[in-house]
Amino acid sequence: MRVHRGLAFLLSLLIASAFAVSARAQQQPAPPAAAKPKPPAPPAPAAPKPPAPVAAALKPTLLGQYGEWGAYTATPNGRKVCFAIAKPTVMETKPADRPRNQPYMFISTRPADKVINEVSIVVGYPFKTSSEAIAQVGGTTFQLYTQGDGAWIKNAAEEAHMVDAMRAGDSAVVKGTSAKGTESIDTYSLKGLTEALDHVAQECK
Repeated sequence: MRVHRGLAFLLSLLIASAFAVSARAQQQPAPPAAAKPKPPAPPAPAAPKPPAPVAAALKPTLLGQYGEWGAYTATPNGRKVCFAIAKPTVMETKPADRPRNQPYMFISTRPADKVINEVSIVVGYPFKTSSEAIAQVGGTTFQLYTQGDGAWIKNAAEEAHMVDAMRAGDSAVVKGTSAKGTESIDTYSLKGLTEALDHVAQECK
């Protein structure tokens, strides 16, 4: 069983940045306003300080958007990471309408760590301590172990099989239970996943 405690925080920063990049990429430019006489130019402000290297490294670059899945690359701590990410197309809780943060599924490749297509899931709330979650892809159910608000496949030997099933499938359903007893059922469309992972594999060889 792999420990993800230190990695989870880093991934959360990458993911938040990735969603911000995606939102900007999808914004349509505003139509140009009618020309107006230009006022006198104010004195030039002092040059802004360059961004900190760490912040720049954490900012992901969008490689491409494929259906529901975005492919990205970043270089946190000098180590290249490539990943595919998506939000659920359907989010449910029992009891209904319980508040939580945005869930997502994240499939990462980290050449420096010899990691290829590691599946990470964040559900938007802390899981019940020592509880397990499940991911259903087609007719196959994969057991997930949980830590904080994240979940990873319990049997690492099944991870490649899970990714292959997702490549061939239409949807993945993730179910878990929060520390407060709320059940969540998140459905992810797998449209575009294959293309996103192929781009990730090409970028992070």
